[in-house]
Amino acid sequence: MMTFPTFTSSQTEPRLRGKELGTHLRKHIVKNYAGYTDLFAVAGATPAQVRGWGERALDRSAGWAPNLAEEMAGIAAGAGLEPWQVAVVNARTEILAAIDAIGHGECSTSVVLPESGPPRTVQTWDWHDHLRDAPILWELEPRPGHVVRTFTEAGALAKIGIGTAGLGVHFNILRHESDTADLGVPVHLIARRILDEAASVEEAAGIARSARVSASTVITVVTESDAGSIEISPAGVAVIPPGPDGVLLHCNHFLDADLAAGERHATQRPGTFDRFRHLSDHVEGLRQEDQNARALAMLSHAPGAPVCAHPDLTQPLNQRWETLATIGLDLPAGRLRVHQGGPCQVTEATWQTF
Repeated sequence: MMTFPTFTSSQTEPRLRGKELGTHLRKHIVKNYAGYTDLFAVAGATPAQVRGWGERALDRSAGWAPNLAEEMAGIAAGAGLEPWQVAVVNARTEILAAIDAIGHGECSTSVVLPESGPPRTVQTWDWHDHLRDAPILWELEPRPGHVVRTFTEAGALAKIGIGTAGLGVHFNILRHESDTADLGVPVHLIARRILDEAASVEEAAGIARSARVSASTVITVVTESDAGSIEISPAGVAVIPPGPDGVLLHCNHFLDADLAAGERHATQRPGTFDRFRHLSDHVEGLRQEDQNARALAMLSHAPGAPVCAHPDLTQPLNQRWETLATIGLDLPAGRLRVHQGGPCQVTEATWQTF
């Protein structure tokens, strides 16, 4: 079974925690930063632009969450990088929006709140195939007694994750006409603060609304009894609740009517609507208690709109997409269940519990 690298922090002070992570995963972090440097160059950014955006992201982060800026500085010290370089990894969504890069792959998320029992969740995480070694699993204790476990990229403070307070998050990128090159708070830091601090959808939405952002994303928050997709853009924040049937699905287009008026991703990459239809058509599978069954319900290789993506190696690296992970949240246990690869490779034996 293929597994992602794991790391459990022993340090609790932000800068020391970051330095410990940076030291232990230095090779992974440096490689991930280099991979993004290549991606941004192919997408048309100059090194000077990237540095400027990294410095701006670090400054915005320090103003909004000083402890997280300290943690990024610690990661840089441990990995032998500059703080702005670690900020670049954390702000990769913002930099891609600044370059005006539109993705073709991306992610699909399903949350089902059954009539009894814990939520049943699953998502695919699509990204560029040259960054397939970027993901890590990281456990940390941001405050005494509260443990956070996150599937993230080496050097990034969080992405998909769960905390022992009984709240977890899924993560999908969006694009909006209000996205700007004037970098704001990185959306990955919003996910981290939600995991660190929030115990409800309402609290998570409050954290999202407190950040000045320059790029769009959707963070789907799940608790034992509730869920909400928090759509974030410079134009505003909206929360999409589950339907009356307890089902909440999200791909890479806005569902809020007001924000959807400024949609960018789906106008250029309409496959997100086809992926959403696939999820809608397979809700019975997504309702299953068995994690494997939920993942298999996501299996689709439809041309132009695969939920399970495989890269076209004839394309430049910024246009190659692969489903790098399939992930579910186990709310009662405070654990992630992670499969390395897409739904077409899932078996009962390929799940890594973290």
